[in-house]
Amino acid sequence: MQLQVARIGKPHGIRGEVTVQVLTDAPAERFVAGTEFVVEPATSGPLTVRSARWNKDILLLGFEEVADRNAAELIRGAKLYIETEDLDDDGEEGWYEHELVGLQARVGTQVVGKVAALNTMPAQDLLVVESEDGKEILVPFVDEIVPEVNIDEGYILITPPAGLFELNDEEAGGAAEPAE
Repeated sequence: MQLQVARIGKPHGIRGEVTVQVLTDAPAERFVAGTEFVVEPATSGPLTVRSARWNKDILLLGFEEVADRNAAELIRGAKLYIETEDLDDDGEEGWYEHELVGLQARVGTQVVGKVAALNTMPAQDLLVVESEDGKEILVPFVDEIVPEVNIDEGYILITPPAGLFELNDEEAGGAAEPAE
């Protein structure tokens, strides 16, 4: 299976460098010279990292296959992927967005929505849960609030702090209480 780690943005300069939107929490490990990425669309790749550097908060990548600004413009918007089988297992439990999206979000036994996305943030990750009525709720992805992720059975269990979810006001007395 493949994991998206970046999306290519606009060209930077005349030597083929591009800005990238980083979608991994380990950019220093993922974007090193010699790393080859699977690219979507496939006609834009594969791409091999020639150089990687930061300009303020923006990562700039140069690729062996991209010699100038014109070539860089042609790969704008392309997505960079790595094979998940190539990832090192450091013993820590972690989840990738593609594993979480689509899982039911439950409070106790009540389904309150489904996972729509995972936002990786500097301080902590946030799950984007789309509620039954179509609202997006940001849920801190920490053990205290999301104590269980069950990929095999297709759900996550949430123990929300007061006010995070407002569960079906119409069901007087029928709303699930947060699990203790």
